[in-house]
Amino acid sequence: MGINPKIGITGLPRSGKSAVLQKVIDMISADGGGYGRSRGHISPEHIIGGMRCEAVVEDGERVGYACVNILTGEKGVMAHKKIDSRNRILGFGIDPSEIDRVGVPAILDSIGNCEIMVIDEVGKFTVESEGFVNAVRMALNSDLPTLMTLHKKSRHPLLQDIRRRDDARILEVTPVNRSLLPYKIHKLIQELG
Repeated sequence: MGINPKIGITGLPRSGKSAVLQKVIDMISADGGGYGRSRGHISPEHIIGGMRCEAVVEDGERVGYACVNILTGEKGVMAHKKIDSRNRILGFGIDPSEIDRVGVPAILDSIGNCEIMVIDEVGKFTVESEGFVNAVRMALNSDLPTLMTLHKKSRHPLLQDIRRRDDARILEVTPVNRSLLPYKIHKLIQELG
């Protein structure tokens, strides 16, 4: 385990985990980096790498979720109401092959090439990919400040392991702290990174 923080943002569904994460990303991007001080070779556009999730919205309705490679912008629909899969969660069919195609390389390619790793979200959809689980474990073993959103109630071994880490700080998003939490996380990264 390294000196760099592994920060997990958790909370109930639709509590604002991804919004808090995005605000922190925006703040870090505005800073222009300098978090990976020992890695002076990293170019400015590679401050943040990894994977984020975004809702797939059709006619104003959330119908699925896509994983997005932060560095390349490549997207893959990993969960959708129209995906015909024996593996369905919350009414969404899961396509682990899209997580393997987009999410896994997004994480692995960022190790050593970015100052800060982002993994949004470690949860019900993504842990269906064994490649994703292994990539997250590799990322956590690298000495890189890491920001993750974590499914609050999942008992998957990966989430259990993250919660037990000595270098992990798990912060819960609530209606009371939602607006201030990004500033707290940003400060933590600056102090510990």
